[in-house]
Amino acid sequence: MKTLVVYYSRSGNTKKIAEEISKNLKCENEEIIDSKNRKGALGWIIAAIDAHSKKLTTIKGTTKDPAKYDLVVIGTPIWAALMAPAVRVYINENKGKFKNVAFFCTYGGSGDAKAFGEMEDYIGITPISKLTITTKELKANYETKLKNFTKGIK
Repeated sequence: MKTLVVYYSRSGNTKKIAEEISKNLKCENEEIIDSKNRKGALGWIIAAIDAHSKKLTTIKGTTKDPAKYDLVVIGTPIWAALMAPAVRVYINENKGKFKNVAFFCTYGGSGDAKAFGEMEDYIGITPISKLTITTKELKANYETKLKNFTKGIK
């Protein structure tokens, strides 16, 4: 199965997990780049406000066409119990191109189920697998969850 991992990461947490998933699945990955500066404390606040209001952003063009993959694994941080605006834009721009999807997220508090539900509604496909990694797990032990996620995809 030809697989692509696409992700957006503000702090590097989602990127770390995306790279590990790509390594475990031996597949390509692509980072979604938000044109809006979301660095620092102010960037974090603006990110949460934009997510909560479901505001769209501008992303730099991606190079990999999701239609050419059997599975696209989509990763997002959770902001205000929603996906990041850059992921929302990526999904909107590629709607109808996904054959199968899996989702993963990183987050500090809660909101993964709501975000995953929204992603599923936007895409119109039930994901074959889902993975959530909290900030606490990221600092301690998430390897078993990650292994089970990639095993479930294979």
